[in-house]
Amino acid sequence: MSISSTKPYLIRSIYDWCVDSGFTPFVSVKAHAELDIPQEYIKNGEIIFNISARAVQGLNINDESITFSARFNGISRDLDIPLEAVKGIFAKEVNQGIAFSLEDQETQDKMTNEQLGNSTQDSLIPQTKSSSKPKLRIIK
Repeated sequence: MSISSTKPYLIRSIYDWCVDSGFTPFVSVKAHAELDIPQEYIKNGEIIFNISARAVQGLNINDESITFSARFNGISRDLDIPLEAVKGIFAKEVNQGIAFSLEDQETQDKMTNEQLGNSTQDSLIPQTKSSSKPKLRIIK
């Protein structure tokens, strides 16, 4: 059994919270060479996108990526950002949201593999039931 990532669910829920609260949702993305993003807006290895309904069109947050169309210096661009590159999502006005560690995906994959290994080992070890009585006492 494979455990799906919580990241897309958290991103969608923070986005919905921003919209419901009247805040502007911003997403922080780690920039790297493979991403087709406007290079002139990258600062300190990251780029921050306003993903509000007024700023983008066709926003879709699925289990693998965030896709949308936006205008940069008057030029429309279609962006497809993999969730692995998303560093966080937050409300601009109150600077509240959630930040993700880029190592989270690696850690989650490692934990899943360890859990699968442990469950296999556990099934090979005979389970013994403890026969001792509970050690509770009544205090008056």
